[in-house]
Amino acid sequence: MAMATWEKILLGVLALLIILWFFPGVKTMMRESQEAPKDWPAVIVPLIAVVAFVIFLIAMVA
Repeated sequence: MAMATWEKILLGVLALLIILWFFPGVKTMMRESQEAPKDWPAVIVPLIAVVAFVIFLIAMVA
């Protein structure tokens, strides 16, 4: 079911308002994250574990 033109415009305006509403918080968060210590192993280790697990699951099915 296709949306009417006014619904598309309303959805676009709503999306723009949400972006403008969150922008000050995102800007503050980005400024504070530059000053925070970097902890890349906390991101990389679980990511590698998930990738390895997915590869394992694919290998078990194939």
